[in-house]
Amino acid sequence: MTSAPLPEQEYARLLALARYDILDTASEETFDRLTRLTARTLRVPGVALNFVDQDRQWGKSCFGVCDTAAPREDSLCAWTILGDSVLSVPDARQDPRFRNSRMVLGDPQVRMYAGAPLITPGGHNIGTLCVFSSEPRTLDPEDEAALQDLAALAVDELELRLQVRTLEGHVSSQKHQLHDLQQVVAHAEVLEHINALLDASLTPQEVTLTVAGALGEAVYADWTGLIAFQNDQMTIQVAHHQPGTNPALLDFAERLPALAGGVTRSLRHVTKTTYLDDYATHPGALPDGVAAGLKAAAWVPLGQHGDTTYLLIAVRAERGSRDAWRASDRALLDAAGRSVRAALVRQTTLDASQQAARQDPLTGIPNRRAFDDELAARVQTGGSFTLALIDLDGFKQVNDVEGHGQGDRVLQVFAAALHHEIREHGRAYRYGGDEFALLLDSLSEDDTLEHVDIAVLAARQVTTVSLGASVGVTAVPAGPCPAGGVLGLLHQTDEAMYTEKRRRQAQRYHRQTAAHTS
Repeated sequence: MTSAPLPEQEYARLLALARYDILDTASEETFDRLTRLTARTLRVPGVALNFVDQDRQWGKSCFGVCDTAAPREDSLCAWTILGDSVLSVPDARQDPRFRNSRMVLGDPQVRMYAGAPLITPGGHNIGTLCVFSSEPRTLDPEDEAALQDLAALAVDELELRLQVRTLEGHVSSQKHQLHDLQQVVAHAEVLEHINALLDASLTPQEVTLTVAGALGEAVYADWTGLIAFQNDQMTIQVAHHQPGTNPALLDFAERLPALAGGVTRSLRHVTKTTYLDDYATHPGALPDGVAAGLKAAAWVPLGQHGDTTYLLIAVRAERGSRDAWRASDRALLDAAGRSVRAALVRQTTLDASQQAARQDPLTGIPNRRAFDDELAARVQTGGSFTLALIDLDGFKQVNDVEGHGQGDRVLQVFAAALHHEIREHGRAYRYGGDEFALLLDSLSEDDTLEHVDIAVLAARQVTTVSLGASVGVTAVPAGPCPAGGVLGLLHQTDEAMYTEKRRRQAQRYHRQTAAHTS
């Protein structure tokens, strides 16, 4: 048998198939009912709902045969997915593509074969609904139309499954959020003061030190300290201690950074609070701490700001039933640790955003300001380069139909794919809205367009709207600044982009007119 060639957009087709998470799943009555209905409607002994994976054909539902799994090179359906209409073969023995197939020569001895491609909303053919028999036969046009309609029903069922899975994920996420909210409410009175501190105009060092003191009072620790790790250095500040605390414990706290080993140093990179109810039994316990009467200890990671990592340590001396950390103590320390870590993340993000005025916050790629500066620099150096401006066609419809959140997701995926594609040749920028720009080392227009096309394919995977891209490309030769300077280059490239956009719009108009006419 002659193996079928790969579809033109094979990579995107495989991604579309993977979205449905259907391969290697158990049989389902919904699909079995569909294959039975197909058999009765078309009066055929054999029906299969097949999906064409990277190197195999896999059957989700079969009627009249037990299994239709086969290597892709032996797959009749691999030929069907090359087109968008029914592939009808009255007698496979007479077709040079199929006559040597093991499915024709052996069981199930296929003679008549007809397959309708499973076409996703994005236009990718991921498999087929096919019928076959051991006797030659020619399907009439009504049978072919029925087969196409039944294949469309199979795709509708796949889309429904996908939407249900998405909704279930949202419900699960909301349950987790509700659980977290209930925990916050339970500790609201204790955490109110701490949260007020986090909103105060304090440095990260001041915030964490003050929080350490407040928590020490709340959990009735003998002393609470703030550990700071910077590079290989460890320092400690005692934020709070109870009146009458054993001086030996306070002396141990002051000497802790100078002592080798110990539990504290081993917990520098922990992400969850560590509790010890009997410090002396831990293999890393320091003899000086045990001798000073240290009984219980808790280490709460407070997060990182810059190159400094903060760790809160709360210590209790031996005093009967109050030694161990109770559930309420742990809940408060855990919640406070999360709040402080979130505050430090916000502060770090704010610092980064102030330093990243040249970065687009949505997509993470350089913004218009960075583009303007780097375009001017390229023109100034006089070297050759390629300038491209890109406008996403159909993006407005994404926002209108699927919402601005999904529109943001499309921009993020497109930007990430574009950056990945051209990173060895130059940089991608978000020019504004749904417009992007490229500054590349001298790259041909065809290569530039190919990279953009791949990024468009990636963006199409996260939307049901038909996306495209209008691209204007200008090759700038080495030498003095071109006539009109930077503005002239931008105007020339912008004109090329909008010429392409008008051409694409005209093509769509002619196609629509022809469709209405027919």
